[in-house]
Amino acid sequence: MTTAAIAAGRSTAEAVGRWPRARRVAALALGALAMTWPAILNGYPLLYPDSMTYLEDGPRVARALFLHQTSAYYGMRSLLYSLVILPLHRNVNPWPVVVLQALLTGWVLWLTVRSIARGHPTAKYLATVVVLSVITSLSWFVSLIMPDILGPVLYLAIYLLVFGRETLSRWEKWVLLVVAWWAAASHATHLMLGVALCVLLSAVLSLRRDWRRMRGVAEAALALVLAAAVPMALDMVLYGTPSVQLESPPYLTARAIADGPGRWYAERDCGQRFAVCAYVGRFPDDPDIFLWDPAGIYHNAPKSVQKQMEKQDAAFALAAVRRYPWAQLRRSMANFRDQLLTFGVDDFDPNEWTLSQFDMTLPGAKARYEESREARNLLPMEAFTTLQNWAVLVALVAVGILLPLVWRVHDVRVRPMALVAITAFVVVGNALLTGTMSTLDERLQSRVVWLVPLAAAMLLLAWMERRWVATD
Repeated sequence: MTTAAIAAGRSTAEAVGRWPRARRVAALALGALAMTWPAILNGYPLLYPDSMTYLEDGPRVARALFLHQTSAYYGMRSLLYSLVILPLHRNVNPWPVVVLQALLTGWVLWLTVRSIARGHPTAKYLATVVVLSVITSLSWFVSLIMPDILGPVLYLAIYLLVFGRETLSRWEKWVLLVVAWWAAASHATHLMLGVALCVLLSAVLSLRRDWRRMRGVAEAALALVLAAAVPMALDMVLYGTPSVQLESPPYLTARAIADGPGRWYAERDCGQRFAVCAYVGRFPDDPDIFLWDPAGIYHNAPKSVQKQMEKQDAAFALAAVRRYPWAQLRRSMANFRDQLLTFGVDDFDPNEWTLSQFDMTLPGAKARYEESREARNLLPMEAFTTLQNWAVLVALVAVGILLPLVWRVHDVRVRPMALVAITAFVVVGNALLTGTMSTLDERLQSRVVWLVPLAAAMLLLAWMERRWVATD
């Protein structure tokens, strides 16, 4: 064979190798684009009132860390999320944050589909992402400047590290660990659910003596430990006190008062023990009003009293629970039920406070936001919420039908079954955590409920894979 022929053959082989890689990159790009359609339709990234605080807090933290320009206050939300997205938006343009969230989510979904699909994973990934983007809240949370989408990214990363590790390359495992760390550090709920999931998996795998998969649990647990340790170290640098969330509002106090036991305890037993007891007779029935209404107790209290409420939050709620345990249990279970069944995208409506923060947080961008559908209340939120409700219902029926079918196909059943179990744990756990400790909010459950149609889609793929098993 001549040198020219050898060179031609090598060139052809390299071209053949590049084609699948290029096809995967194109699929990931198209999937990411599909997940941003609400922002594209809106004409601007979706914003929630909390979005402005995440955008605003990053510069203060960066100035303290890199320029030694300290401040008395850095924010009440995840400083790591604010810090990581700061180089992307630079308080000028939030679109790069949406791009990052779309690419990260798309990549983790690609790994998830690939862990189950043996034949044509690229096409199956693209079909899965497009369908989920159209019928579920996945795309809405990718398009939202908030860490909400990172919760499902974390739970899928844990699934991949434990059950899909054979399908991952070394660099994919390392990147997944970094992504899991940032996702867990970006919101306290993500961290708590991630820890609970690792504890559950450790118990199940220990009983089964599946030490090979326990290594994945250990790796995920290490990422979660770092997700708790790094914010504590950051708070030590900024405040001089190690704490995961120093400035957290008194969510538990507001919840206990709205439920009843906190109100009764304050009226009958509190005295002057807790700062909130000075407001007896003015308690609202809605925890949102207690926390955020301009005339609300916490929002309108002097800064020193706010600090006291924050420090006494857990102690007050615990005292109320000890005094009225069964009443609080009944109310908490009702809140859990309501949160489990309440999910939609009705929270993306115009907000005067959000608009008022533009001049300080995104100078010069206010006019562009005012032209968006969100600012003009023109987003199809009600129609889309109905669509997602039906999608989740159909997915639950599909899971019920497909579970026994996939269970019979031994060679393909472990990963989809594990994904279904993790999804069930996350959806129920998220409702239990947010419903009992925070306010009833459609957004809180909607950010994870799209995992149910994803699990149904993966079961369908696994059932289709039986033909590949038969021919292997």
